[in-house]
Amino acid sequence: MIQLVETLISGLTLGSIYALIALGYTMVYGIAKMLNFAHGDIIMIGAYAVIVSVATLRLPAVVAILISVAVCTLLGVTIEFLAYRPLRQSPPLTVLITAIGVSYLLQNVALLIFGSEQKSTPRMFQIPDLKLGAVTISGVALLTLGVTAVIMIALTLFINKTRMGKAMRAVSEDKEAAELMGISVNKTITVTFAIGSALAAVASIFFGATYVYIKPTTGSMPGIKAFTAAVFGGIGSVPGAMLGGILLGVLEQLSKTYISTLWSDAIVFGVLVLVLVVKPSGLLGKTVREKV
Repeated sequence: MIQLVETLISGLTLGSIYALIALGYTMVYGIAKMLNFAHGDIIMIGAYAVIVSVATLRLPAVVAILISVAVCTLLGVTIEFLAYRPLRQSPPLTVLITAIGVSYLLQNVALLIFGSEQKSTPRMFQIPDLKLGAVTISGVALLTLGVTAVIMIALTLFINKTRMGKAMRAVSEDKEAAELMGISVNKTITVTFAIGSALAAVASIFFGATYVYIKPTTGSMPGIKAFTAAVFGGIGSVPGAMLGGILLGVLEQLSKTYISTLWSDAIVFGVLVLVLVVKPSGLLGKTVREKV
């Protein structure tokens, strides 16, 4: 019983990290209707920014976090401006290939700068663990889950209540009509990338706090799994990204504990296939009819 509880807590922690990354994916897809496969590598850059800030520059943890958010936000906006904006009217496949190219570019730049060896992330949080009888809950796990929930609520309110949020929903529905109504499509999509990349920085901080070691390819698999979580929950849906990330993390940890670490990824992706066969739009996604 204790092992099951600890596995579920570990799954919630991992799922919260996936949810943070998936929120960035779903923001960009929901507004710009494109899959930014470089998102996972922005997380890797954010983690390196923290390492350089704390280990090399000896800056306080709070300053390092702010620098990581600033670096990731600036990087996301730059990528959107240089790589994706010129392809705004191009076929989706062209944008997808470009996103994969940007991903490999970021990995190789990190490889040239930091080398291929793993680097340990500094300890950012001094949070006491919570003991409930024989079960110990990590303080970092509680913080990760809490921050993810707060960000999801804040994003939902931002999209539904603010002027920019309404502009994002209008661009998501119909870019041409939004432009005719005086909404700057380029500005709206740039803000979307900025928010998504800032979320990637937050995810990198908790990922580093949980898994300690970072290397140039670190963002690849979490990025793919977070994309899976976004699709699982219903890509384009903020609550769906949260739900998908949590379920994916719990399922992965249960698979590792009770079946096999070698089979865990296959089980996760297999469940995704089953869910999409039954409900192609994802758990909280909405089926959209396209007008011909």
